[in-house]
Amino acid sequence: MPRTVVRIKRPCRICRRWFTPNPRLKDRQKTCGDALCKREWHRKKCSAWNKENTDYYRTNYLQKKLDEATESKKTSKTHPVKSRLNTGLPHGFVQEVIGIQHLVIIEYFGQLLFGRFQEVLRGKVIVNTEQISVLPHLAFSRSDRL
Repeated sequence: MPRTVVRIKRPCRICRRWFTPNPRLKDRQKTCGDALCKREWHRKKCSAWNKENTDYYRTNYLQKKLDEATESKKTSKTHPVKSRLNTGLPHGFVQEVIGIQHLVIIEYFGQLLFGRFQEVLRGKVIVNTEQISVLPHLAFSRSDRL
């Protein structure tokens, strides 16, 4: 006897349109067959995974940078490690003084602190309490005008 499969329609999790799921996917199909819905669902799930697993990329990034620094140290000492932070420091000199691996770790901590600082500032509401379009003449006078 052939089994009769009851196909129950369900709403797409993105566009909310009702669809009949593919019988091979059964309960695993969350979106309709539209490519935009699939892409949006994938984007949402990847974003959720990245938020839950932030340490995964942090450890991989730091280890990759340390490995690159060690390899560049073995090949030549003339090229300083490339930095994402524009600090204005002479990286070659700092690298000679404290070492490549220490420099990479310090820059990594700097990036983390900078990111946390930006998160805190994004959460704050900046309110301009006074509007000053022109400086007052008497309060801020130049000393060369007497």
